[in-house]
Amino acid sequence: MSTILPAASMALLQLPLPDGMLGQALLALLAIAVVIVVGRVILSIAWKLVLIASVVIGALWLVSTVL
Repeated sequence: MSTILPAASMALLQLPLPDGMLGQALLALLAIAVVIVVGRVILSIAWKLVLIASVVIGALWLVSTVL
């Protein structure tokens, strides 16, 4: 199974990397943006898991208290 990148991604991969301070700042900002986007997805999933676990544990606590 091969991975096919869209044409826009291939065009971005062929651009020369910028030199100097502005180029480094641009690359740093792009790296931070990727970390933030990935972090948001992971935190969104983690938040849902914590919420589900809280409801399940609360329900088990109520059942154990009543019985």
